[in-house]
Amino acid sequence: VVALIGANGIAQEFSSDVQLRPRYEYTNGFGTLLTPTTEHTSFIGNRTRINFNFNDAKLKIKLSLQNVHTWGDAATTSVTSKNGMLAFEAWAEYNVTEKWSAKLGRQPLSYDNQRVIGGLDWANQGRSFDAALIKFKGAKSQLDLGFALNADSEAKVAPATPYTTDVFKDMQYAWYHTNIKNLGVSLLALNVGKEYLKTPTEVGLNYFQTFGTYGKYAGTKLGIDYSLYGQTGKIGNNIVSAWEAALNVGYAFSPKFKATAGYEFLSGKDQGASSTMVKSFSPIFGTNHGFNGFMDYFYVGNHANSVGLNDISLKLDFPIKKVNLSFAPHFFSAPNKIISGGIEQDSYLGTEIDLTAVYKVYKDITLTAGYSQMFATDSMVALKGGTGLNDTTNNWAYVMVNINPQIFTTKK
Repeated sequence: VVALIGANGIAQEFSSDVQLRPRYEYTNGFGTLLTPTTEHTSFIGNRTRINFNFNDAKLKIKLSLQNVHTWGDAATTSVTSKNGMLAFEAWAEYNVTEKWSAKLGRQPLSYDNQRVIGGLDWANQGRSFDAALIKFKGAKSQLDLGFALNADSEAKVAPATPYTTDVFKDMQYAWYHTNIKNLGVSLLALNVGKEYLKTPTEVGLNYFQTFGTYGKYAGTKLGIDYSLYGQTGKIGNNIVSAWEAALNVGYAFSPKFKATAGYEFLSGKDQGASSTMVKSFSPIFGTNHGFNGFMDYFYVGNHANSVGLNDISLKLDFPIKKVNLSFAPHFFSAPNKIISGGIEQDSYLGTEIDLTAVYKVYKDITLTAGYSQMFATDSMVALKGGTGLNDTTNNWAYVMVNINPQIFTTKK
């Protein structure tokens, strides 16, 4: 690093920061409904990161080392951490010209509202990709071209089993964004290849595509954002035909009160349908915790290839003194048939209430707390199993501290 700082006499900067983020969670029907044989639990998950950043006029380098653990998963006298350290980020970006650059290495990918591609920052481990990017950035427009290729090892012959370490074998995408006054519009085309067992002795590779648009208007008081995505191609031997649409309209009635009404549709498939076509939309790399309620009943490692979702929401944001509060109910229903015991169920799945409070304790310390409760119907029980509103309470609460100071910065 010292050699880099002293080289060539070019203006250079080296900086480092640390993140400590413990989070206590009480889970009582989080992600799915409780059953008669399951009970609530509680734990504290912890993220520790140290980031090193170098940049000069042409080159940027970042190394982010991370440890993720649960308090108590290693003995107090342990000489090793259960999960050890890993390189969450390890990339370099070179500015070929003032507008064009190339970026290579382990890196988070995050676009627009993170519905399709996001950094998954809520999860303590986050999400980062081994990828190569070609980037353009003009005065009002941006273009990213991304490429990734995954393998289990550096084996010199093709394996006899499909690649399963991650959700894709290879990936290519193009993301374009432009600003027109207060309106920002993005276009995304994403191509994902997944291996599968074509025959007992042959591995096949098929591709499915996600394409669409996201837009956001930011006025003085009025804010509107939308998304519209379709999916096509093949997963394994199955044809894909799915789509997503969302619209959110927010209005700031005063500097201390904002209301946002939203609706999202994700396509699905009738239970018991004989067709093998994949009709359920998959927000494949999305930060899904930020959508469809914080209790993660939908699309967070679950609800794949299911009946889809209608989500009608209302979010109220208001500060009380130095605490930023939000209140957000979600009304869930299924756009496709739920069948239980041969009988079609009502489409209404239930209502979730999310309460969140954020308080800045110090310039480098933020405290966030939340409480959520699911009021599930019999249709939710039929879909996910467990017990509903009349039998038990399904709720979740958390308190998270984010400590993120800069250690030092050096310029030359």
